[in-house]
Amino acid sequence: MSDPVHPVHPVHPARALWWLFEPVYAVTFLQPESRAAFEAAGLDGGWSGYFAARAAPLGAVGAPPVIAAFFSFAPAAVERALPQVWTRASPERALAARAEGSAAVLARLLAPVAPELVETAATALEEAVDRADCAGRVLAAANAALPRPTDVYGRLWHAATVLREHRGDGHVAALVAAGLDGCEAPVLHCATGADRAVLQPLRGWTDEEWQAAATRLVGRGWLTAAGELTELGRIRHRELEAATDLAAGRVWEHRPDGELDRLTAALRPIAAICRAELPIDPLAMPPVQA
Repeated sequence: MSDPVHPVHPVHPARALWWLFEPVYAVTFLQPESRAAFEAAGLDGGWSGYFAARAAPLGAVGAPPVIAAFFSFAPAAVERALPQVWTRASPERALAARAEGSAAVLARLLAPVAPELVETAATALEEAVDRADCAGRVLAAANAALPRPTDVYGRLWHAATVLREHRGDGHVAALVAAGLDGCEAPVLHCATGADRAVLQPLRGWTDEEWQAAATRLVGRGWLTAAGELTELGRIRHRELEAATDLAAGRVWEHRPDGELDRLTAALRPIAAICRAELPIDPLAMPPVQA
């Protein structure tokens, strides 16, 4: 498959498809319908709602397992939300709020998209979920075990969520295997092109924590003192992306002729609408997820 931004450069199908379904998942947390659903459930429309909604498939967990599973969020940011958030809304209520909000967001945003394309995308992503092996992938497994919604927009969001958590779990494994910690990962991400002014506050790291992580990466030879990738850093970054693609790739292997092209064609207009609403564009930057 080809990179949707630079079609002359082929990329792994797992990465090309992630670029298309990641915006479908991510956009819903930023929209008024989701904020309203979280607030009606007793959550706020900001970080406590986000952490509750994304962690809810795991049950009423405290901060430590969420810090581990989410990986690139500052522990202090997670600890401000968990476990206190469960006194305001149970995991079941948080799940209901995220399902309600995400379906409403997609129904509004995707109104211009032909209904048959939405149905095609939802069905194909659900079939991919059925093929996914969730061994070693805690967030993917917890989401895959949830009942599937019945409306097409809810189905689309749920399937995209399972697949992005599946890829994300594999990406975290690759980061851990490379010896990176939760702050070094977004620092590296910014060295490849992401906007620190956007990403750092989204992950909750202080300037001191960010600089310390950058200093560690300089010491390992991955970054220059100016925060740019060294040749070693570029090699290690490519290795991380290749490992992530490999871990996610089995879902998309050995598919019938034309299947992935049909899924891509259905997802492309959906992803374009969702991507336009994101503060960080996954198609405009090298795709380090965490």
